[in-house]
Amino acid sequence: MADDDALRDILRQALDAHPHQPLCVAYSGGPDSTALLHALAHLPQARARGLRAIHIDHGLHAQSRQWAAHCQAFCATLGLPCEVHVANVDRTAGIGLEAAARHARYAIFAQQLHTHERLAFGHHRDDQAETVLLKLLRGAGPEGLGGMRAERPLGRGTIWRPLLDTPRQLLRDYVAAHGLSCIHDPSNDDAQLARNHLRHGIMPLLHAHWPQAAIAITHSARLCRQAADTLQQDWHATYERLREEQTNSLDARGWLALAPALRGPLLAHWLHTQGLSAPTTAQREQIERQCTAEHGQLPCIQWPGTEVHVWKNRLWAMPRRQHTVWPAQLHWQGERLPLPDGSLLSMEPPVQLPIPLRVRWRNGGEQIKPAGDRHTRDLRTLFQAAAIPPWQREALPLLYEGDELIAVADRWLSARAEALFKPLGARPRWQPAA
Repeated sequence: MADDDALRDILRQALDAHPHQPLCVAYSGGPDSTALLHALAHLPQARARGLRAIHIDHGLHAQSRQWAAHCQAFCATLGLPCEVHVANVDRTAGIGLEAAARHARYAIFAQQLHTHERLAFGHHRDDQAETVLLKLLRGAGPEGLGGMRAERPLGRGTIWRPLLDTPRQLLRDYVAAHGLSCIHDPSNDDAQLARNHLRHGIMPLLHAHWPQAAIAITHSARLCRQAADTLQQDWHATYERLREEQTNSLDARGWLALAPALRGPLLAHWLHTQGLSAPTTAQREQIERQCTAEHGQLPCIQWPGTEVHVWKNRLWAMPRRQHTVWPAQLHWQGERLPLPDGSLLSMEPPVQLPIPLRVRWRNGGEQIKPAGDRHTRDLRTLFQAAAIPPWQREALPLLYEGDELIAVADRWLSARAEALFKPLGARPRWQPAA
């Protein structure tokens, strides 16, 4: 069978195995996605699903705009629409440039996918073997060793990898047979990157001694995927019991009581649903040790892009926070006031205060007498009673009239604050940073 017939037949069978759904290709312009897009474009079944392409310009290479133009021109020759989206890659996230680019890329895909649309990737058997080996070297369990899933939800649609059992060479032969022009990204030659070192240095050695290495590795990946999916049936119901809907926090001791085989994937799932990265084995073990922290202790376990707190016998996760430098004070008269941590102070509805107030942050020992309260309270007591997490307390803006604390964000107002705001028919509003 000719290469074009073989690739198109694989894709034809893959399309026939799924109901009629909109179809999009994640098109980088490289050989694999080029072969995938070209082959699909020659299948009536794919065109009938509104076949289109999305190209992400990461802005990480001087020629990225030319690459985007190339992709649009190639799609035009096929009579297909091609959307180009520019990614905002966060180089300060502490997760490495590759991972940061991937996060930015998938965030755009999730936003741009239509309802029930399938986003097809050109990932093939050799990619899968590399992924499994990388996961193995990082100490992954069954979920990681299962490699890339053929399908998984993303945004309003589904990621779809129809070529995971197809060797790379079949796609490269297809490109050569049709004389297709492809983009070569120089970063794919950088041996300092783990996947490139594995691809260009390690895999050829493996194939020299074990010609069927990729087939054997991907077979093991399928077995691990089956094991992981079976485990998921056990931990998924438990996950709903341990997770509190309102706060999206986990019962720390309930999680710790799970069997180790369930503990890891449940934690990873909880983090991934929040767009956060899963911990290494060492970091997960550190979380386990801190789950029984004594009252008054506030453990925080951090790794690039993510931090997990243990508080009130629960686990709380969030993107890793950057250090915030708080000014001594700001002056505010009701306007929208962006604060150093990304939060926002304003009046609702918008009004101008008759006098300027000072905005400060905690130094310790502050007190306020809330309106209607017979007693003056220190902020620490109020925060504890209101169950405000410790990592949020430093960000709460304190409103002063002169040297008198009259309001703590929009949570507690003194009688003087009520007298100031009530005639205006408005109140302060504080929006925490996202």
